[in-house]
Amino acid sequence: MFSHIMVGANDIQQSKTFYDAILGAMGYEPGVLDEKGRCFYFTKSGIFALSKPINGESACHGNGSTIGFSAESTEIADAWHAAGVANGGTTCEEPPAIREGAIGQLYLAYLRDPSGNKVCAVHRVS
Repeated sequence: MFSHIMVGANDIQQSKTFYDAILGAMGYEPGVLDEKGRCFYFTKSGIFALSKPINGESACHGNGSTIGFSAESTEIADAWHAAGVANGGTTCEEPPAIREGAIGQLYLAYLRDPSGNKVCAVHRVS
């Protein structure tokens, strides 16, 4: 359904360090910088990217927005969360845990990246 997701970042290198760590915990390669200073993570299922806002204003997070990354296990979700906290992210919402929802049990781990974007590792338990 999606070709790519791009989030704004005020400090591309700081955000790259954060995303290299959390996505590396999931087995992805480090991001690649282009000639415009944007950072891209290329996968078989799509692209995740970081960019300073084109309008020159400060990047800010979307209130109510969350980007979820699929985790193959609870252990990978925990490693993702620990890597994020160790690399400039902050825990938000509840600590990583199983939550009941309309689509069954999900193991969720939430973070805010260095620019305030809310991201989540999601493992479908059932």
